[in-house]
Amino acid sequence: MLLTIAFMCGAWVPAGAVEGPTVAGPIGGTDLRAALLPPPGIYVGTVQLVARTIDFLDKDGRTIPALADAQLTKEVGGPFLTYVPPTTFLGGNVAFSGFIPAGHSCGRLFAGTSRECDAGLGDPYVEIAWSRYFGTPRASEFDGVLPIPEGFALMLGIGAVIPIGRFKPSDPLSQALSMGTNIWDWAPTVAVTYTTPPILAEGTEFSAKLYWNNYIENSETDYLTGDLLNVDFAVTEHIGRFQVGLAGFYAWQIEDDKIAGVSFPPDGRRARTLQIGGVVAYDMPEHEASLKLKAMASPFAQNTVTAWNVVFSWGKKF
Repeated sequence: MLLTIAFMCGAWVPAGAVEGPTVAGPIGGTDLRAALLPPPGIYVGTVQLVARTIDFLDKDGRTIPALADAQLTKEVGGPFLTYVPPTTFLGGNVAFSGFIPAGHSCGRLFAGTSRECDAGLGDPYVEIAWSRYFGTPRASEFDGVLPIPEGFALMLGIGAVIPIGRFKPSDPLSQALSMGTNIWDWAPTVAVTYTTPPILAEGTEFSAKLYWNNYIENSETDYLTGDLLNVDFAVTEHIGRFQVGLAGFYAWQIEDDKIAGVSFPPDGRRARTLQIGGVVAYDMPEHEASLKLKAMASPFAQNTVTAWNVVFSWGKKF
């Protein structure tokens, strides 16, 4: 069964120019079956991401002149683990998840400067969640396929980014290329999933997960990133072993960035961005495993970057 785990491999969302092009948090990682948990057991797998910035934009969505020639690329991957105990709580199940990223990034920020690279361990993400399914599973019309979870599911949880990854605060480019952020992030979450009766094929799924990212001041830079909300979403169709459709996320910052308690001039650097693209998953019930491929790009952003990314994930029950 496809694992519904939220990891921060997804997107560049810079809430502050000083803090570089990545910010702590589970941004853009959840889509299909966001509120559903797999059956009790231990699940392991990997997530792999390739991403590249397109443009650096100001509060009006225009290119920042000083960063007109900036370009950054990122390759991130790592293992994840999820444990779903066999016991139930309030009619639902609980899951404990964790992901440890590592990767390589290269690029430059300003014209006339050389391209640099950095590699190392990123910031691990952990999450505890409770999920309850209120629907009734039904059999697929195809043989050897998992039951389709028709109906409604709700998930509540909280995640945390643990800032132990490699972080270099010496200059803006070093910060931009660092795999770690040196920022604690506490993120309450709520997710919903609803799957219809057969309409187009075997059932249309609407799924979304909202994160409220609460950041702690960066002790190396005295920079405090304002709280950020992001909703990851997907509208997909069940077709036998496949699930295919549209995926994306929308993120918006609800507080100003601050340095030493003062809002970052001139506008608090509040970021806003949308990424959207396609997603396809393939279940392998005979192996208790699943594959997923997602590709997205940014049609809109303010005080952040536009970018594209491709994410591949694999998970299996052990």
